[in-house]
Amino acid sequence: MTRLLLLSLALLLSGCASGQGKPKLPFDAWFVGLLAPNYMEVWIESVDVIDRRGLAYEQVYQGISAIQTPRNNQGKPAGWPKRVGGGAGKNLPGIDLPEIIFVRWQSLVEPQTYNVRINIPGWVREEMLKPARAYCNWDGKWIDGLYRKNIAIGLAPGGIAKAWVLGPCLEPIEIGRFEGVISKVGPDLGRSNGQYALPLTPESKAYIETHGVPYGSW
Repeated sequence: MTRLLLLSLALLLSGCASGQGKPKLPFDAWFVGLLAPNYMEVWIESVDVIDRRGLAYEQVYQGISAIQTPRNNQGKPAGWPKRVGGGAGKNLPGIDLPEIIFVRWQSLVEPQTYNVRINIPGWVREEMLKPARAYCNWDGKWIDGLYRKNIAIGLAPGGIAKAWVLGPCLEPIEIGRFEGVISKVGPDLGRSNGQYALPLTPESKAYIETHGVPYGSW
């Protein structure tokens, strides 16, 4: 993983030097979003992207993921929802469609730090460029020219990641399930003396103390 990230940085520097123009896409930007199962809180240290031109972009997103932490242990963290949302993340203007996405994150419930490489197959990029027609419930009508321009990545304890391609009013399509590896240097690339970014919320702490972590369900 370290070698891959070094390659990403090298490609980033070469890409910047080459003066590549704006990618030719039917939309202004695609979106990368992160989500986590109920109570299974994470902190995203870095999302890095290599696009289909071979250009690399480091730390395009850092921060929280989308998550729900209902009170009184009412949430259900096992498995993934049938229809995932876009997650918490960022639009990425100027970056072409992804070839590889790297995520480094802290699984706060364990706690542990993981790295994962997510290869984006060609069919996903084809799907992102394909205009679609769908019925939008909030508009109450059919809409043409919609695109699956969102990549959503779910992050779970044990280093498990799952990715989908989706768009407004369009059904998400699963890209795949991926297994990360433990970061040997720990949280924050070893700069925090083993300290994790955030404490668990009281709701997540209460759920885990009562029910534990549903490993194997993701």
